Amino acid sequence: MTTAVLTNYSEITSQLPAGSDIFLRGQTWENYEEILESVGEASGLRISFDGRNVKIMTLSTKHEKYVRFIEMIITTLSLKIRKRILHFGSATIKSSCQERGSEPDCCFYVQNAELVADKDTIDFSRDVPPDIVVEIDIHHSSMEKFEIYSKLRVPEFWLYDGERLRIYRFESENYVAVKKSLALPILSDDILTDFLNSLQTSDQFEILLKFEKWLDSQN
Repeated sequence: MTTAVLTNYSEITSQLPAGSDIFLRGQTWENYEEILESVGEASGLRISFDGRNVKIMTLSTKHEKYVRFIEMIITTLSLKIRKRILHFGSATIKSSCQERGSEPDCCFYVQNAELVADKDTIDFSRDVPPDIVVEIDIHHSSMEKFEIYSKLRVPEFWLYDGERLRIYRFESENYVAVKKSLALPILSDDILTDFLNSLQTSDQFEILLKFEKWLDSQN
């Protein structure tokens, strides 16, 4: 992890190796917005702001493999149980009132899918946050995201550290660890952990076939 106070944001991010991060300390909301505008929606970066510090993270192939696999699991589930689940990828979730912002590794609308179904752009000053945000924590710590997502009032936060996926539910201004997803109660932390850990020894296609069979067994 690197700490810095710099202003040439594009140059900074272009020099970061894959799977690394940099903290820009003592930043303001205006600085954060400037960084977002300067960097743009770069697919190889995740940018967050906790009210004081901007964190810029670069991604690795391994990291993206887990992100895409979670998205495939959710798509498979959506089609199998005929439930509308909308993907909004790593869309920037931010609030000027709370002065917090983050780009999750992926996020989903489930209960509130119909509220955003026809939207190309989400305005979090008036639109609801995603029902689920997901962070893959194999290179970076995402501990600061708990405070950010609580301020943004995201109902559910999934965190995978390369060994275990944990599900957190937003309750009474804090996140509480739970065994099952609130938005998708068919999924538990144990089930998600088992299928994600299978990526270490099997390919995505084989695991998705097993996931389909598991879904069939739940009927």
